[in-house]
Amino acid sequence: MSLLSLGGVSKHFSAGGSRFAAVQNVSLTVGDGAFVALVGPSGCGKSTLLRLVAGLEAADAGLLSLAGEEIRGPADACGLIFQDHRLLPWLTVEQNVDLALTHANLSRAQRDRVIAAHLELVGLAAFARAFPRELSGGMAQRAAIARGLVNRPRLLLLDEPFSALDSFTRTRLQGELERIWAYEKIAMVLVTHDVEEALYLADRVVVLAANPGRIAHVLDVSLKRPRDRVGEDFVALKAEILRQLDQFAEAA
Repeated sequence: MSLLSLGGVSKHFSAGGSRFAAVQNVSLTVGDGAFVALVGPSGCGKSTLLRLVAGLEAADAGLLSLAGEEIRGPADACGLIFQDHRLLPWLTVEQNVDLALTHANLSRAQRDRVIAAHLELVGLAAFARAFPRELSGGMAQRAAIARGLVNRPRLLLLDEPFSALDSFTRTRLQGELERIWAYEKIAMVLVTHDVEEALYLADRVVVLAANPGRIAHVLDVSLKRPRDRVGEDFVALKAEILRQLDQFAEAA
């Protein structure tokens, strides 16, 4: 049984007196430990799908389930990381991560050990008592990743987590995320506009088209890890996805 399952999912919004389909009849499965990337133009419903899976929005039609349970709202089995790290500025890094354990059935000593382990995992052990203003953008995003993982969710959703960073930091954190994924062995679903990022990280790339938002193409990525961004096979797959995106842009 798939960890995450979407069957015939649709979501509509109203704007300017008109009703439009943000996503329409989307069906998708994600296995335990899989890494799936969603790519597509603005307005194709990528972030809407993530919000539906996270239980932050309710679908108008279709069924969404996580670990065999229908998604009816936010669940501990699902973590979410946004483009903005959303760290509370008046709390230290370890205190921000601790917030995710508010409802965990752990003693204070156990919470401290779990927090320390996850800050070590993302390379921030030395910055546990730093405040967000004392961190670089990349460090703040790593703190957000630690917060998203500390509850040991079975699924981690990432909504453009590196898009606000410079290209060097972004590339470095992509490598860090791949390392964390391989270590934690949890499923991840990444929303990105960056085709190269999707191919570097994901085992499956789902191309979405807009008006209405829908799945237009699915590409399985079997390239050996770590992936060579300038390798012939990588470049060929990138070109294939870009052709798909161009095709659907022309049809819109």
